[in-house]
Amino acid sequence: MTPSPNLTHKMSVLFHSLGLSCIGGAVFLQALVFAGIAQQGYFTAIERNTAVLSFEVVLTVFAVVYFVYLYQRLMRSAK
Repeated sequence: MTPSPNLTHKMSVLFHSLGLSCIGGAVFLQALVFAGIAQQGYFTAIERNTAVLSFEVVLTVFAVVYFVYLYQRLMRSAK
């Protein structure tokens, strides 16, 4: 039994939306950190909530996996 094409398309859209959102969020956060360093000369961040920290780590791992996926897909299509 194969999944319906409509469900496959929706899962693909969800995967790419989440992946691009994670990468976009990482770029935005990096810009904020850079602005803080440019203004003050340093940046300090402390996260005390373990649930938030765990969720950030999971999203970071997903963003790295998604980036590697896009990179491999781009390199294969360039051949």
